[in-house]
Amino acid sequence: MYFSSRTQAGRMLARQLVKKYRHSNCAIMAIDDGGVIVGSQIASELHAILTLLNSASIHLPLEPEAVAGITSEGVVSYNPFYSSGEIDELLSENRSFIEQEKLRYIHELNSLEGSSGTVDKSLLKDQNVILVSEGLKTSFQVELAYEFLKPVSIAKLIFAVPLASVPAVDRMHILGDEIYCLDVIEDYRDNNHYYDNNDLPDHSKIVNVIEQVVLNWH
Repeated sequence: MYFSSRTQAGRMLARQLVKKYRHSNCAIMAIDDGGVIVGSQIASELHAILTLLNSASIHLPLEPEAVAGITSEGVVSYNPFYSSGEIDELLSENRSFIEQEKLRYIHELNSLEGSSGTVDKSLLKDQNVILVSEGLKTSFQVELAYEFLKPVSIAKLIFAVPLASVPAVDRMHILGDEIYCLDVIEDYRDNNHYYDNNDLPDHSKIVNVIEQVVLNWH
């Protein structure tokens, strides 16, 4: 499946979600900037808050994929691309470097969160949390968001994504209560491949999108 834009994909997901969740307590949490564009359409229809989980990927020299993801609170999740044995080996060989990277990214992410729109856990308590991405090639970001939400007493965890790979969908079935996915793709390419319009705004404008959603339904 292909979309003209992330806005169109968001509207298609919103039409599915509104039937069940229009009058429920919901909070939309995007896990990437593109997910904010998708999620803004859902939040507008459900009259729900829209937040963004800022995170960063920790890369090691010579490794093909990021080894871990981290949030501003220091929540860490390791990339399922690597086996548990490979993760243990990478951590053992690169512990000092990884710890330095964690501290660096925590500082950078906390600087970003000086802006409004990022996740306030108190707003998620007892809510149906709808986790939104522009597309999931792997379950890496899903794992990190799940770890972030573990201490929060939420009503239900719902995944809403336009596109996802088979492994990502399999993992969402295990971690979540419901999945809304418009297309499951076996040979998943880069997210941009599935959108005609890839002119994503910069991060500061993404935060403005979050603020505008709240203003529109207040």
